Amino acid sequence: MGIKGVHLLTGRILIVAFEGWNDATEAATGALKALSEQISGQILEAVDPEDYYDFQFSRPIAEYDDDGQRFLNWPTTELLQASSEKAKAQPRLQEIFLLLGTEPSRRWISFAAEVMEMVQDREIDHVIMLGAMLADVPHSRPVPFFKSSQNKAFQESNNLESSSYEGPVGILAVLAQAFEADNIPVMSLWASVPHYVHNTSNPKAALGFLNQLEALTGIQFEGSALVEEAAEWERSIDEVSESDEELAAYIEQLETSRDALDSEQASGDSLARELEKYLKSRPDSPEAGKA
Repeated sequence: MGIKGVHLLTGRILIVAFEGWNDATEAATGALKALSEQISGQILEAVDPEDYYDFQFSRPIAEYDDDGQRFLNWPTTELLQASSEKAKAQPRLQEIFLLLGTEPSRRWISFAAEVMEMVQDREIDHVIMLGAMLADVPHSRPVPFFKSSQNKAFQESNNLESSSYEGPVGILAVLAQAFEADNIPVMSLWASVPHYVHNTSNPKAALGFLNQLEALTGIQFEGSALVEEAAEWERSIDEVSESDEELAAYIEQLETSRDALDSEQASGDSLARELEKYLKSRPDSPEAGKA
């Protein structure tokens, strides 16, 4: 089974997500962290944090291991693959790789070159980039996703849109360009998440990503934990809106608009416009502040 219009992706697939600019409410990285845990992800390679991160911006975190020993968890980017035990139980996992990390603070060109070496060594056939943006969408409806690719052949074979966005980009765009230059087709998969719930992680969107990845790869992923977290997340927002008439009215307005779009079978063009509107509205966009 695949997503409507998109063929099931075969071969060796790299799935990418970065904390930071590209990932509102940690929806994309939340999905990949859940996926890594499910497959007992083993670190194949990792970049040196000293080379790419500003530790005053992305600070190391003090944590304790299972033995009670304190250690520092430094920001980095890791390439992971399923453990041999998990891959033995589900052989298709041998062809799935995860690239998970924090968006680097500097030397993006060198960073992309180092990631490309990791990818070339694994002979990756396709890349799926995950990102999330704040948008005018209600928390109580299914998470909208927009799929695109700049690869002409990939577009035609999978009925994908191309992005016409011009403006500031994150590390996903830099890596995507590097992959495409090496003839590795890239699909960008973006989720729209409620802008009025931006100070907390969004398990509902993370679950949506897992469902999308299942449909794209044909691999069954376990999402029961996220299902419970998503239900609790949605319930907590409902409770807040019950005591806030202004918020409740606004959510109802968003629900009406979303339902109208769904009933008209809104095309991917509308979601593409949401993505462009979101990126242009960011403070660091040259379009910000224009009327």
